[in-house]
Amino acid sequence: VQLQASGGGLMQAGGSLRLSCAASARTLSTYGMGWFRQTLGKEREFVAATSPNGAITAYADSVKGRFAISTDSGKNTVSLQMDSLKPEDTGLYYCAAGRITTRTKADPAMYHIWGQGTQVTVSS
Repeated sequence: VQLQASGGGLMQAGGSLRLSCAASARTLSTYGMGWFRQTLGKEREFVAATSPNGAITAYADSVKGRFAISTDSGKNTVSLQMDSLKPEDTGLYYCAAGRITTRTKADPAMYHIWGQGTQVTVSS
């Protein structure tokens, strides 16, 4: 089981980026999917999550209203649309899969499949 993240890059504050996470159809239908980010010296931070097949979504307070997580079952991808980017959004972004609940969605330990990170850098 593999997750493949892509779409990171360098963007000015106020701009937009879209991250994608490629997964198998079985993964998307079985597990909740999450996006986390990490900067040097800090713990991995929850960004957004979705239930299997994308029925329910949840966001960290810091990104609510700016980021949107979505599932495309036809393409077997989970995307993170990031708008109104801020310098504090800079980090290495990871997608992950796991048997999460509304209470555990923000806990990295509840995810057992991780993709490689994709770097997002937002300049001021």
